[in-house]
Amino acid sequence: MTRPAPKTARVVLVALLVALGLVASCGRKEVEITPDLASSDEALYKLGEQYIKKDTEKGLLYLRQVIDSFPKSFYAQRAKLLIADAYFRKGDESSMIMAAAEYREFIRSYPYSPSAAYSQYQIAMTFYKKMLKPGRDPSKTIQALAEFKKVITDYPASDQAKEAQLRIRECEERLAEHNAEIAIGYYKRRAYVSAISRLTEIMNTYPDYSGLDKIYFYLGDCHFMLKGYDQALPFFTKVVTDYPSGKLAKKATKRLEEIEELKAAEADANVKKS
Repeated sequence: MTRPAPKTARVVLVALLVALGLVASCGRKEVEITPDLASSDEALYKLGEQYIKKDTEKGLLYLRQVIDSFPKSFYAQRAKLLIADAYFRKGDESSMIMAAAEYREFIRSYPYSPSAAYSQYQIAMTFYKKMLKPGRDPSKTIQALAEFKKVITDYPASDQAKEAQLRIRECEERLAEHNAEIAIGYYKRRAYVSAISRLTEIMNTYPDYSGLDKIYFYLGDCHFMLKGYDQALPFFTKVVTDYPSGKLAKKATKRLEEIEELKAAEADANVKKS
């Protein structure tokens, strides 16, 4: 797609190049933007594509000119994605924020584009790439999870939906582990009621968590420590029956034996009283 270039096109582009430190001076060559180049979306796009990896700022300039001068062009869509991907590749915090903003703008501008699903997936990945380990601030993980779920909700038939499902499981695993660490911390501080509340939330919210045997055991042990033996019994039983080779099976078995002894002693005491 071409159109007659305004007389000011070369001046504007060169001025922008100067602002970005891209126009050569002191003996270096000046970047030439001819009227023919300025009037061709394809030519500008190809220059942007050529420079985007080896000289990102220069590439961004050409690509933004495609978007500004030819907003309805096919190459404007491609340029928008290249810009977003360039920020994503940088990988630092500010670049990831910029990448997410560019991908969001792409979806707003081209909601029916085949690349909209990819853009939503990439938004999620900007948060996913910055997730912290369990035990640290989970905000990026929470945001990534929400954005991956949006891929499945908005683009259920896309290839990205399948990938998003895998990422969702990973995010949920991290969040479950994060909450488990908090719950076990309560348990160790003998805040058993608080631990029960957090452990129950994990059990109900993350049914696919790989550490559910740990959740069941600590739920049982919290009730055990509060002398709620009847409430503890099903949790210890589940550890023994569902995870017989797990590390906590022996401890759960021992607790079941203790509960049986305590309940027998309680029954004997009641008989003597009567």
